[in-house]
Amino acid sequence: MSAKREITRDDILDIEEYARTRKERRAEVVARKKHRRVDIGPHATAYFESYETMWHQVHEMLFIERGGEEQIPDELAAYNPLIPNGRELVATVMFEIDDPVRRKMVLAKLGGVEETAFLKFAGETVTGVPEADVDRTTADGKASSVQFIHFPFTDDQVEKFRASGTEVTLGFTHADYAHMTVLHDATRAELSGDFD
Repeated sequence: MSAKREITRDDILDIEEYARTRKERRAEVVARKKHRRVDIGPHATAYFESYETMWHQVHEMLFIERGGEEQIPDELAAYNPLIPNGRELVATVMFEIDDPVRRKMVLAKLGGVEETAFLKFAGETVTGVPEADVDRTTADGKASSVQFIHFPFTDDQVEKFRASGTEVTLGFTHADYAHMTVLHDATRAELSGDFD
């Protein structure tokens, strides 16, 4: 059975119903995210999204902001593009630096980092494509601390990625952040479920 690719209004729970089951639902999504989180270098963490992670995010926004029915279309418009379409992986990449002064200095050097993400496996390279909603590098070259990156696959690449034991490397080629990491096989297997 194919994974769901879009959250619709019919998928949205009544906020009080969500509130009653929030603790259990959060525990479920935390467990699911365990193999969807990948550290890259000293500051970046990629969180690979899915229908379930975005469904949870939409409900959390509705729960926290209490914007009611009027808020729902905006949340769907914001988060539906981050659900993989069946031939891609989608990652939210966060540059997590606690010290605000240091964070500002690091991000000032990372302009365009979102253009340099890649996945390499089995002789293939899948180049990341930044989400087109807004430019996440300012005119003066400062990168946003949050990036949304799509990794579009061909059918052949999907099959190679899915093969048990395939070594997958995720990283950046940015001059000031040329870091990479090898995915655990449990992560590769989990992400393989994002494809049709």
